[in-house]
Amino acid sequence: MATSSSGAVGVGIIGAGNISDQYLTHLTSFPDVRVLAVGDLLEDRAKAQAAKYGVPRGGSVDSVLNDPDVDIIVNLTIPAVHVEVSLASIAAGKHVWTEKPIGIDREESQRLLKTADAAGLRVGVAPDTVLGPGVQTAKRAIARGDIGRPLFATTTFQWQGPELWHPNPAFLYAKGAGPLLDMGPYYVSTLLHVFGPVASVAALGLQGVPTRTVKSGELAGQEFPVEIPSTLSVLMDFEQGGQAQSLYSTDSPLKRHGIVEINGTEGTLVIPDPNTFGGDITIVRPLTDASVSDQEILEVPQEGVLAGRGLGLLDMARSIRDGRPHIATGEFGYHVLDTLLSIEEAAASRTYVDVESTLGEVGSLPADFDPLAATL
Repeated sequence: MATSSSGAVGVGIIGAGNISDQYLTHLTSFPDVRVLAVGDLLEDRAKAQAAKYGVPRGGSVDSVLNDPDVDIIVNLTIPAVHVEVSLASIAAGKHVWTEKPIGIDREESQRLLKTADAAGLRVGVAPDTVLGPGVQTAKRAIARGDIGRPLFATTTFQWQGPELWHPNPAFLYAKGAGPLLDMGPYYVSTLLHVFGPVASVAALGLQGVPTRTVKSGELAGQEFPVEIPSTLSVLMDFEQGGQAQSLYSTDSPLKRHGIVEINGTEGTLVIPDPNTFGGDITIVRPLTDASVSDQEILEVPQEGVLAGRGLGLLDMARSIRDGRPHIATGEFGYHVLDTLLSIEEAAASRTYVDVESTLGEVGSLPADFDPLAATL
């Protein structure tokens, strides 16, 4: 187990694909963490990413797992091997931050959490976009009572699909992905920050076409199978009250996503795209006079420092040193997964499905959290 107790926390990255650029861009700018190694099954790709971002070492997956200076592994592999790589990280004595989802089934994900707990190690789970100033400012506004009692939410993600731009999109239509498992974590995580844990879900699903075609890159023109529903219409009921209706689709020629609206007794709060860290936040007030046609729209000033991927890992690194809980915990990530799998089951059975897992109070980042400050 890595044993550093002062100075920047050592980080190693496993997975040098598309998303690694976003992580490396921001993690290499945070003073409280130091990226020491990048590993990938394609070692040349790992070495190239390490060189590009000034990371000291790049090479094999095992070289990162066995690096004595690495405290936390950042798992950026495909969903199907998230648990496998996370378990290997725990076995190597490292804390682990994993891209979403935590896994692709409940049993293996629970095994990961139990193994980490027994080893005294932490698991953190993306997305950490919900820890950015956008969602966190909105969450504080709701806690202040700015829209009264929150009643229900509407979220929307619809467009034609990632094969339009992704050079190798087949895994995004495999088990453990699709618009629900790939994009759903952003929206469900946001709703959990507002309403707390999910009690039950209902859904309808469909598959627009059985195969898709890569539209760009070296694989352009190549077809691949669609293994999951590519459109889901979802209803959610929350333990502490409140409801939500959501659409997840990659069958829509109309691009309309990033929509999160929280409707309360005294107004509607419009939250920025949960796949980003910030954006415009507005409150729409109800009409008080039938003769007035224009509703009052208030801008809510965004509080906090805008950062990017790795914000949740940074909170986890600081929390480890401070001996306090981090926010984007493995348990939170598991409840998100349990909710999403329950939605899949509800769509398949066309019945309501109870979500078995639950959560305690969901933590928040303070408004003065500064990722660019050196605190360790």
